Amino acid sequence: MSTIADNLRALAARIHDATQAAGREPGSVQLLAVSKTKPAAAIREIHAAGVRDVGENYLQEALAKQAELRDLPLIWHFIGPIQSNKTKAIAEHFDWVHSVDRLKIAQRLSEQRPAGLAPLNICLQVNVSGEDSKSGCAPADLPALAKAVAALPNLRLRGLMAIPEPSEDRTIQEVAFASLRQLQQGLDLGLDTLSMGMSHDLEAAIAQGATWVRIGTALFGARQYGPA
Repeated sequence: MSTIADNLRALAARIHDATQAAGREPGSVQLLAVSKTKPAAAIREIHAAGVRDVGENYLQEALAKQAELRDLPLIWHFIGPIQSNKTKAIAEHFDWVHSVDRLKIAQRLSEQRPAGLAPLNICLQVNVSGEDSKSGCAPADLPALAKAVAALPNLRLRGLMAIPEPSEDRTIQEVAFASLRQLQQGLDLGLDTLSMGMSHDLEAAIAQGATWVRIGTALFGARQYGPA
């Protein structure tokens, strides 16, 4: 049975090969370990193997793990949908938020970010596939949202995030990721981050410029249970 360490080695090889195939600089793609539904012990294991960046979708689950792992110098990323009543805890306990899709949420995160902390790194989530079931702002609404968020004092707008409609077709995958890259280029805000690509499509995402790939299943194995 594969261990997390074995999975991490295989994943690192996939990222390396995809980066090389895309003609990109080594190290230009970072791994975000998505640990939703996985125990704190699994995060401790990947930290021991050199992973520092951890992504969580569910706030209460994440806060419990943060308390258990407070001895580790982890960088915490919130990547799930955000309700207004969760913004204060997110602003206080995370280093990155990848899933901001409306100005009200960004304003609350800025207002509630503690004064002693660095600005909160923000990615705007865009619904590139137009799915009703997906969070994310519409591409047409992105320029105004990005301009407004970039002006907020306690946030640092870093880039864009997307979760395209799943497809096994590499061409379809790349079209979706290319659309996010093109949207970012069109903003002309000097953004440096594209958070896109998961276990099944990271190669296509890297080919189209991903700087973070968000990996859960290929690293930790299948999800074992849902959120509380």
